[in-house]
Amino acid sequence: MSHAEDNAGTRRDFLYVATAATGAVATGAAVWPLVNQMNPSADILALSSVEVDISGVEVGTQITVKWRGKPVFIRRRTPAEIDAARSVALVDLVDTAAENANIADSADASDKNRTLDEAGEWLVMMGVCTHLGCVPLGDGAGDFGGWFCPCHGSHYDTAGRIRKGPAPRNLPVPTAVFMNDTTIKLG
Repeated sequence: MSHAEDNAGTRRDFLYVATAATGAVATGAAVWPLVNQMNPSADILALSSVEVDISGVEVGTQITVKWRGKPVFIRRRTPAEIDAARSVALVDLVDTAAENANIADSADASDKNRTLDEAGEWLVMMGVCTHLGCVPLGDGAGDFGGWFCPCHGSHYDTAGRIRKGPAPRNLPVPTAVFMNDTTIKLG
Protein backbone atom coordinates (compact mmCIF):
# COMPACT_ATOMS: atom_id res chain seq x y z
CA MET A 1 0.00 0.00 0.00
CA SER A 2 1.40 3.35 -1.00
CA HIS A 3 1.44 6.51 1.01
CA ALA A 4 -1.26 8.05 -1.26
CA GLU A 5 -3.64 5.15 -0.63
CA ASP A 6 -3.01 5.44 3.13
CA ASN A 7 -4.01 9.14 3.04
CA ALA A 8 -7.10 8.32 0.96
CA GLY A 9 -8.24 5.84 3.61
CA THR A 10 -7.81 8.43 6.31
CA ARG A 11 -9.65 11.02 4.21
CA ARG A 12 -12.43 8.51 3.53
CA ASP A 13 -12.74 7.73 7.24
CA PHE A 14 -12.91 11.43 8.02
CA LEU A 15 -15.66 11.94 5.42
CA TYR A 16 -17.67 9.04 6.89
CA VAL A 17 -17.39 10.42 10.43
CA ALA A 18 -18.14 14.00 9.33
CA THR A 19 -21.18 12.87 7.31
CA ALA A 20 -22.51 10.77 10.20
CA ALA A 21 -22.02 13.62 12.67
CA THR A 22 -23.75 16.11 10.35
CA GLY A 23 -26.62 13.65 9.88
CA ALA A 24 -26.98 13.17 13.63
CA VAL A 25 -27.11 16.92 14.24
CA ALA A 26 -29.64 17.42 11.43
CA THR A 27 -31.81 14.58 12.74
CA GLY A 28 -31.69 16.03 16.26
CA ALA A 29 -32.64 19.47 14.93
CA ALA A 30 -35.59 17.97 13.04
CA VAL A 31 -36.82 15.74 15.89
CA TRP A 32 -36.48 18.27 18.75
CA PRO A 33 -39.58 20.34 17.84
CA LEU A 34 -41.65 17.16 17.64
CA VAL A 35 -40.52 16.04 21.10
CA ASN A 36 -40.82 19.53 22.59
CA GLN A 37 -44.46 19.86 21.49
CA MET A 38 -45.35 17.02 23.87
CA ASN A 39 -44.34 19.08 26.91
CA PRO A 40 -47.25 20.64 28.83
CA SER A 41 -48.19 24.13 27.71
CA ALA A 42 -47.85 27.17 29.98
CA ASP A 43 -51.56 27.22 30.84
CA ILE A 44 -51.44 23.59 31.96
CA LEU A 45 -48.33 24.19 34.06
CA ALA A 46 -50.09 27.11 35.72
CA LEU A 47 -52.90 24.76 36.74
CA SER A 48 -50.57 22.18 38.29
CA SER A 49 -51.26 23.73 41.68
CA VAL A 50 -53.95 26.11 42.83
CA GLU A 51 -54.64 27.86 46.11
CA VAL A 52 -58.27 27.90 47.22
CA ASP A 53 -59.73 30.41 49.68
CA ILE A 54 -61.98 28.46 52.07
CA SER A 55 -62.78 31.33 54.45
CA GLY A 56 -66.39 31.51 53.21
CA VAL A 57 -67.15 27.79 53.50
CA GLU A 58 -69.60 27.32 56.37
CA VAL A 59 -70.03 24.08 58.32
CA GLY A 60 -72.31 21.77 56.34
CA THR A 61 -71.54 23.32 52.95
CA GLN A 62 -69.10 22.66 50.14
CA ILE A 63 -67.53 24.44 47.23
CA THR A 64 -66.47 22.99 43.92
CA VAL A 65 -63.29 24.24 42.26
CA LYS A 66 -61.73 23.27 38.97
CA TRP A 67 -58.23 21.80 39.14
CA ARG A 68 -56.45 20.22 36.17
CA GLY A 69 -59.69 20.44 34.24
CA LYS A 70 -61.68 18.40 36.79
CA PRO A 71 -64.01 19.35 39.64
CA VAL A 72 -62.75 19.08 43.21
CA PHE A 73 -65.22 19.03 46.09
CA ILE A 74 -64.10 20.83 49.26
CA ARG A 75 -66.60 20.10 52.03
CA ARG A 76 -66.67 21.38 55.58
CA ARG A 77 -68.50 18.58 57.31
CA THR A 78 -70.90 18.79 60.25
CA PRO A 79 -70.30 16.80 63.44
CA ALA A 80 -73.16 14.49 62.39
CA GLU A 81 -71.47 13.82 59.00
CA ILE A 82 -68.15 13.11 60.73
CA ASP A 83 -69.82 10.73 63.21
CA ALA A 84 -71.67 8.94 60.39
CA ALA A 85 -68.44 8.46 58.44
CA ARG A 86 -66.43 7.32 61.46
CA SER A 87 -69.05 4.78 62.54
CA VAL A 88 -68.74 2.74 59.32
CA ALA A 89 -66.86 -0.55 59.64
CA LEU A 90 -64.24 -1.22 56.96
CA VAL A 91 -65.87 -4.56 56.14
CA ASP A 92 -68.98 -2.66 54.98
CA LEU A 93 -67.02 -0.82 52.29
CA VAL A 94 -66.74 -1.75 48.61
CA ASP A 95 -63.25 -0.21 48.37
CA THR A 96 -61.17 -0.50 51.53
CA ALA A 97 -58.26 1.62 50.20
CA ALA A 98 -57.95 5.25 51.28
CA GLU A 99 -57.43 6.48 47.68
CA ASN A 100 -55.62 9.45 49.23
CA ALA A 101 -52.61 10.94 47.39
CA ASN A 102 -51.41 12.52 50.65
CA ILE A 103 -50.69 9.25 52.46
CA ALA A 104 -49.32 5.76 51.75
CA ASP A 105 -51.05 3.64 49.12
CA SER A 106 -51.51 0.87 51.69
CA ALA A 107 -53.65 3.04 54.01
CA ASP A 108 -57.18 1.86 54.68
CA ALA A 109 -60.36 3.79 53.88
CA SER A 110 -61.12 4.80 57.46
CA ASP A 111 -62.50 8.31 57.77
CA LYS A 112 -59.31 9.65 59.37
CA ASN A 113 -57.37 8.55 56.26
CA ARG A 114 -59.71 10.43 53.93
CA THR A 115 -59.86 13.88 55.54
CA LEU A 116 -57.44 16.78 55.38
CA ASP A 117 -57.41 17.59 59.10
CA GLU A 118 -57.27 15.53 62.31
CA ALA A 119 -60.75 16.60 63.43
CA GLY A 120 -62.22 15.33 60.16
CA GLU A 121 -63.99 18.57 59.36
CA TRP A 122 -62.40 19.15 55.94
CA LEU A 123 -62.91 16.63 53.14
CA VAL A 124 -61.22 17.34 49.81
CA MET A 125 -61.78 14.94 46.91
CA MET A 126 -62.07 14.73 43.17
CA GLY A 127 -65.65 15.25 42.04
CA VAL A 128 -65.55 12.55 39.38
CA CYS A 129 -67.45 9.27 39.75
CA THR A 130 -65.06 6.34 39.55
CA HIS A 131 -67.50 4.38 37.38
CA LEU A 132 -67.64 6.38 34.15
CA GLY A 133 -66.45 9.87 35.09
CA CYS A 134 -69.75 11.65 35.76
CA VAL A 135 -69.98 14.40 38.39
CA PRO A 136 -71.92 13.19 41.46
CA LEU A 137 -74.53 15.34 43.20
CA GLY A 138 -73.63 16.38 46.75
CA ASP A 139 -75.16 17.97 49.84
CA GLY A 140 -76.43 14.78 51.41
CA ALA A 141 -77.54 13.07 48.20
CA GLY A 142 -77.88 9.32 47.92
CA ASP A 143 -78.66 6.57 50.40
CA PHE A 144 -75.67 7.34 52.65
CA GLY A 145 -75.96 11.13 53.01
CA GLY A 146 -72.93 11.98 50.88
CA TRP A 147 -72.86 12.05 47.09
CA PHE A 148 -74.96 10.36 44.43
CA CYS A 149 -74.18 9.82 40.76
CA PRO A 150 -77.58 9.81 39.02
CA CYS A 151 -76.19 8.55 35.71
CA HIS A 152 -75.68 4.98 36.91
CA GLY A 153 -76.69 4.98 40.58
CA SER A 154 -73.44 5.08 42.56
CA HIS A 155 -73.92 6.12 46.20
CA TYR A 156 -71.04 7.59 48.22
CA ASP A 157 -71.07 8.20 51.98
CA THR A 158 -70.09 11.34 53.91
CA ALA A 159 -66.40 10.43 53.49
CA GLY A 160 -66.69 9.98 49.71
CA ARG A 161 -66.43 6.19 49.92
CA ILE A 162 -68.41 4.06 47.47
CA ARG A 163 -71.14 2.17 49.32
CA LYS A 164 -73.58 1.07 46.62
CA GLY A 165 -73.74 0.98 42.84
CA PRO A 166 -71.37 0.20 39.98
CA ALA A 167 -68.47 2.49 40.94
CA PRO A 168 -65.45 0.33 41.85
CA ARG A 169 -63.44 2.83 43.93
CA ASN A 170 -63.83 5.64 46.45
CA LEU A 171 -63.69 9.22 45.20
CA PRO A 172 -59.94 9.97 45.13
CA VAL A 173 -58.39 12.53 47.46
CA PRO A 174 -55.92 14.73 45.53
CA THR A 175 -52.65 16.11 46.85
CA ALA A 176 -53.78 18.91 49.17
CA VAL A 177 -52.37 20.82 52.12
CA PHE A 178 -53.43 23.72 54.34
CA MET A 179 -51.37 26.80 53.54
CA ASN A 180 -52.95 28.62 56.50
CA ASP A 181 -56.33 28.66 58.27
CA THR A 182 -58.17 29.97 55.21
CA THR A 183 -56.26 28.53 52.23
CA ILE A 184 -55.89 25.02 50.83
CA LYS A 185 -53.33 24.30 48.13
CA LEU A 186 -54.21 21.62 45.59
CA GLY A 187 -51.31 20.00 43.77
